[in-house]
Amino acid sequence: MKLYDSGIYLVNGRDIVEEENMTQPVSREEAARNTMAYGILEAHNTSGNMQKLQIKFDKLTSHDITFVGIIQTARASGLEKFPIPYVLTNCHNSLCAVGGTINEDDHMFGLTCAKKYGGVYVPPHQAVIHQFAREMLAGGGKMILGSDSHTRYGALGTMAMGEGGGELVKQLLSQTYDINMPGVVAIYLKGEPRPGVGPQDVALAIIGKVFANGYVKNKVMEFVGPGVAGLSADFRIGIDVMTTETTCLSSIWQTDETIEEFYEIHGRKEDYKELKPGKVAYYDGCVEVDLSEIKPMIAMPFHPSNTYTIDELKANLYDILDDVEKKAQISLDGKVPYTLKDKVIDGQLYVDQGIIAGCAGGGFENICAAADILRGASIGADAFTLSVYPASTPIYMELARNGVLADLLETGAVVKTAFCGPCFGAGDTPANNAFSIRHTTRNFPNREGSKVQNGQISSVALMDARSIAATAANKGFLTSAEEFTGNYRHQKYFFDKTIYENRIFDSKGVADPSVEIQFGPNIKDWPEMPALAENLVLKVVSEIHDPVTTTDELIPSGETSSFRSNPLGLAEFTLSRKDPAYVGRAKEIQKAEKALEAGECPAEAVPELKPVMDAIRAHFSDVSKENIGIGSTIFAVKPGDGSAREQAASCQKVLGGWANIANEYATKRYRSNLINWGMLPFLIPAGNLPFANGDYLFFPQVRKAVADKVDSITGYVVKADGLKEFQVTLGELTDDEREIILKGCLINYNRR
Repeated sequence: MKLYDSGIYLVNGRDIVEEENMTQPVSREEAARNTMAYGILEAHNTSGNMQKLQIKFDKLTSHDITFVGIIQTARASGLEKFPIPYVLTNCHNSLCAVGGTINEDDHMFGLTCAKKYGGVYVPPHQAVIHQFAREMLAGGGKMILGSDSHTRYGALGTMAMGEGGGELVKQLLSQTYDINMPGVVAIYLKGEPRPGVGPQDVALAIIGKVFANGYVKNKVMEFVGPGVAGLSADFRIGIDVMTTETTCLSSIWQTDETIEEFYEIHGRKEDYKELKPGKVAYYDGCVEVDLSEIKPMIAMPFHPSNTYTIDELKANLYDILDDVEKKAQISLDGKVPYTLKDKVIDGQLYVDQGIIAGCAGGGFENICAAADILRGASIGADAFTLSVYPASTPIYMELARNGVLADLLETGAVVKTAFCGPCFGAGDTPANNAFSIRHTTRNFPNREGSKVQNGQISSVALMDARSIAATAANKGFLTSAEEFTGNYRHQKYFFDKTIYENRIFDSKGVADPSVEIQFGPNIKDWPEMPALAENLVLKVVSEIHDPVTTTDELIPSGETSSFRSNPLGLAEFTLSRKDPAYVGRAKEIQKAEKALEAGECPAEAVPELKPVMDAIRAHFSDVSKENIGIGSTIFAVKPGDGSAREQAASCQKVLGGWANIANEYATKRYRSNLINWGMLPFLIPAGNLPFANGDYLFFPQVRKAVADKVDSITGYVVKADGLKEFQVTLGELTDDEREIILKGCLINYNRR
């Protein structure tokens, strides 16, 4: 795999020409307009300026731990009907196993909202969000926005983006998605995958190459080259869904008769559109991938970029396990002992669990290939277990009809319904100290459901379904699918949408205002949020120095899912895995803001504020309770990797958070979530941090600085001996984003 140091030209869709060798008479600017990404973005841009995009999407999609909050936000902002198709799937809170009526209440909320506002409702266990979108929503040259980070349908010619709920709210209110024109990086595929190599192997190889260096961060990955034609639709989809883990903005692939056949199989041939780059296209970078050189891969805990070939792991087992233990000390803050060395038996690594599931692993082709490897074998009667989750009921139905379901069950595998739980810790949680291999999307700490704060730890490695099946056939001892010498049957897929026609509510875009929304006791409105004050006093209530902080660490997945419709209830879990004292500290300083709102003295509510305010007024005599806001902030080196869940930001806001301070933000998604909840996305240079956890910071005239588009904002650390100055920046903000921050949040902005 090769990463080019500068931009390249792609000639006739096949030949890579580096800039210094380009002889054709075409400018970079003209050639940049010949990418597929440019054409799709131009068709959806409403600004008239291709450098400052204002995008309107064709369709929206959400699942049941995001759509309640999104619709509640939109309702508070004046929503009357869904202006474009909006699909509400129920694939995350599907078990209804804990929390009493909570999960099913959310589902009934979604069904009644689909009726009232004119949407589509997909009941639990019918399909995971992204498989339904592939089967029923994607279209060539279209754009889809989803409130899940793995919203990726580029292999089908659809540019899709995963964002926090605030961005979907804007689309529901006929507003736009505002971004600068992103860079476009060519992912140039050549060669053909060797037997036993699946899409997850290719995806992990790419992620391992580009994540740490940020090569494609916030850019569009455009898959081109002769190697694309040799890949099936399912194979392309399996690579594409994992592009999220590179921190790219979106993805798009050249399309051909293979994708045309996909649409034809799904009864939507008219939605196919041929996409390919122009005769000469310019890319801001290029990742050249020889598919024939990729071997079965494994991403060891605790990140999809922690990649090795399986052969490399087996040859250097103890050295790599040593490295994993070192990474664990960082990821887990040394809170629990962690090792995988006790999994080594007679020189082989023993695995406790295998999972093939969700939008990444649950495709028809992956499951059939796994069944081919397992046919006639047994997973054994020891600790190892294997669970398979087809990504949709139509896939499940076809597996039953063609005999694959019986083949899997005969081995001792368990085949379950469409559900995203194994991807985020709401199902199949392994035993303490157990090791799970999964064809799912992520392997962050606790993503499998264990709770470090309770002394529990298990961990996940990511692998392709084929090597998971080979490991299962070897009774749980780690095995590469290249060791399988049998034949793959390559069964043909037949899509039957009868179950969808029987079970899915589709309003066909017709709203019925007479429908009463069905609420439950856990579905709460957002609390009132004040506008940005003239001056801010912020207490630092958490300080995180990990190289990257995931959204799972900011607000845990798994056990918190049932509270996603209850802003105050969910907020109790904020940073619970990373900094359990955070919530108490944030609530304590929030008492001062509540005192201000009641017209009372904040120093009486929080006595430690008195010397702080005295020190501030000694230098800024005009500061008073009439022009000041008081709240909390956190510092993290690089927060926001991973999920699109807006709650990573909104939970801080409902606890009185007014800002994050970071060296950089891991994703555009998380920074946008901060902004949409009225939080200042402060940046500070890496190096000597001028403050520490527990310090008070003062930002005078911060409202004016935001409104006046000041590049650098002066802050002060409030100490007993006076104020110590430092500088922060906000980065680029659109006028609307500034107004949202000034108003206090997106809801307030839309109530104007």
